[in-house]
Amino acid sequence: MKVVFRKWPKQGGVIALFCGSAKDCNPGNVMSYMHVGQHGEASRSLGQNLPLATLAEYQPLLRELQAIYAPEPIEPVRRLVA
Repeated sequence: MKVVFRKWPKQGGVIALFCGSAKDCNPGNVMSYMHVGQHGEASRSLGQNLPLATLAEYQPLLRELQAIYAPEPIEPVRRLVA
């Protein structure tokens, strides 16, 4: 499963945007995951407008997703392909 990790500049939180999930969402959205709030839809524009999170920033969220989706591997990518 390909996931883009972006960060909120002011809040410092990280959001995971799931590639290939647009077909399951309202138009213009993809599935997302954050530690607080967990799964939900998010605008695809976040994949362009928010800066990429570093490995150190997204590592805790990656571990959380790995626990949820095991045994399916989570592959961090740099570009959102909805």
